[in-house]
Parts: sequence; structure tokens; C-alpha cells
Amino acid sequence: MAGHSKWANIQHRKGRQDAARSKLFSKLSREITVAAKMGDPDPEKNPRLRLAVKEAKAQSVPKDVIERAIKKSQGGDAETYDEIRYEGYGPGGVAVIVEAMTDNKNRTASTVRSTFSKNGGNLGETGSVGFMFDRKGEVTYPPEVGDADTVMMAAIEAGAEDVESSEDGHIIYCADTDLNAVATALEEQLGESTSTKLIWKPTTTTELDLDGMQKLMKLIDALEDDDDIQRVTANFEVSDDILEQLEA
Repeated sequence: MAGHSKWANIQHRKGRQDAARSKLFSKLSREITVAAKMGDPDPEKNPRLRLAVKEAKAQSVPKDVIERAIKKSQGGDAETYDEIRYEGYGPGGVAVIVEAMTDNKNRTASTVRSTFSKNGGNLGETGSVGFMFDRKGEVTYPPEVGDADTVMMAAIEAGAEDVESSEDGHIIYCADTDLNAVATALEEQLGESTSTKLIWKPTTTTELDLDGMQKLMKLIDALEDDDDIQRVTANFEVSDDILEQLEA
């Protein structure tokens, strides 16, 4: 899947420059609150909460915001959120998975459907594109943590399945059910990760040209701009040349 890690880096840098940091903090806080409400409020006893806190810290969410999100889950007036996955096709026939966390399913469904339609996409039924993805755990590290061989050995010992190393860093994949254990083992050998999360990893991809990629970016940006949307994943393939044009 050439281009995906570089695309993530472009998004990351863009996010740093945007006023969207507060929106990201809000989404990460919501994930923490839901994880804490569904299980133990102690991250050490709640794997999902531990991962949510770890990801929030990696995105520079302040400690007091994290603690407030956990505390909020224990209050009697804490909102109840439904976790919903939407699936559809974006510009160029790219498969798109949208993960939402909402207190109003009708509102969110309407917004997602409208966003797809306005941006050259089409919302499908649940399962319409999910078969093109595998649910995986993903742990990322910066390039300076070590060379490809060093990270590969650490990943093997930690029980990971695969590693992608490039000049941008290292991406380590594992079974979704093993993410907490693998991330903990990697931390002992390589230190704190840049990111630790569950993802949808494409098993098949659709190649896009510059115009198609620009249209897809518009759809993804519009979806991610909605407060109810936690994550958007697409199975695109794009050349390094096009990525460089997008970055410029």
C-alpha cells in the first residue's frame, strides 16, 4: 500500500497547523469517556481505556483533559454514545469505512449520507465494503528509534505480524486482540510509541490519479469535520509523485 504512511504524515502536519486540534482533543476525550464507562475507570485494568489514553497522550492531549474525560464517565449525567460503522464508496470507487460515536443515530446517519452524496460518493449498507479490510492493531514509531532490522526483531519478539519501515518511520501490525500486549512488549524494548490504535487495514486497494485523490481528500476532510465521526479509512493507492504534489 505505497503512499499510505506518507499520506498519514501529510494529514498529521496539516492537523498541527489547523484549528482542528481542539476538535481532535474532543474526539479523543469522547473515546476515553466511552471506554471508561464500558469498563473499569483504571487504565491498567481496562485495555481499551489504556489504549485510548495512550493515543490521547501521543496526540498531546493535556493530562487534566484526560483525567476529566475519565471522571466524566463515572457521573450519572454522562452522555450515552452509540458506536456505529458506516460503509460506502468515495470518488473513483474507493472503499470508505466511517467510524462514529454518537448520541443521535438519526442525525449522524443523515449527515454521513449527505456528506457522501455532496462529495462524489455513495453510502452503502453495512458490510458493503468491510470485506476489503482486516481489523488490525497498529503501533507506529519514529525512524530514530532504530533501523528496520532492530524494529523487526523487536516486533517479532513482541508477537506482531508485520512491519513496514521507511524514511518516515516504522508501522507495526498485529492481531486486533493482541494490540495491548504487543504495544506493552514493544514499549519495553523501543520506548514510547508515536501512536497505538485499532485500524481497518485494506486487503485490496484502488489506485487514484491527482484529481481522484483531491476529491477523496475533500470527502475525508468533510467527514472528519463532523464531531460525531471518530475515524475515516479508505483503501486508496496513490503514487509518491501525486503525494508530493498534494503536499506542495
